[in-house]
Amino acid sequence: MALSPTNDAALLQEVDEAVRKDEMMAFMNRYGRWLALALVAALLAFGGYLFWQHRQTEARGLQAEQFSAAIDKVGAGQLAEADKQLKAISADAGPAYRSAARIEQANILARSGKNKEAAAMLAAVASDTKVDGGLRDLALIRQTALELDTLKPEAVIARLTPIVSAKDPQSAWFASAAELTAIAHYQLGQMDKAGALFGQIVKTPDLAPSLKSRAVQMAGMLGVDAVVDGADQKAAAAQNAGDATKTESSN
Repeated sequence: MALSPTNDAALLQEVDEAVRKDEMMAFMNRYGRWLALALVAALLAFGGYLFWQHRQTEARGLQAEQFSAAIDKVGAGQLAEADKQLKAISADAGPAYRSAARIEQANILARSGKNKEAAAMLAAVASDTKVDGGLRDLALIRQTALELDTLKPEAVIARLTPIVSAKDPQSAWFASAAELTAIAHYQLGQMDKAGALFGQIVKTPDLAPSLKSRAVQMAGMLGVDAVVDGADQKAAAAQNAGDATKTESSN
């Protein structure tokens, strides 16, 4: 009895599935062990990565706690203890916390009158290409501030030009770099450039009140109309009063 076309199709399908099963079994018999080993290796590698990532997160958290504790000690005047903790962080931590610790160590040196040693430590941070750009900028500005009395104005301007010329309103360090650059222009007698920079500083968002007050005063003295609100006027008045008191006491 002949098979109907439908039965022929079903038979061919069964044969095809049987052939595929045979080919799959042959493939698994030949390569199955290696595939299993590769799968196990991949799972172990992925698990290792997750464990490493977890340990890195834990390490960063610990470094943050240690750095915060050191900063608290600086604020409390416990400079020797703070410096000890900062040295430990700078020796073992990743690039970010290592650099932050060294910047704070330099600040401690500067507070002790060791400006030359502090500037050298800051210069090392500023030149380290593995460090985040924001930390490098901070180190460079702090270094320049410590060396301001010994540097030529032209050197100050050249050093800080990359930060100032960027004019990035999101940069936390534009205003500080611009103030040092404006002072250098003032020393060179370039009053228009100095005044323009002080005017830009006044317009910088989230500016520290003390820096804004100084910028307002200098801009006004140099003929730049720096628009200020009532709060800024009060800050400027307070700064003037403080300066006057210091002058009287020194006399």
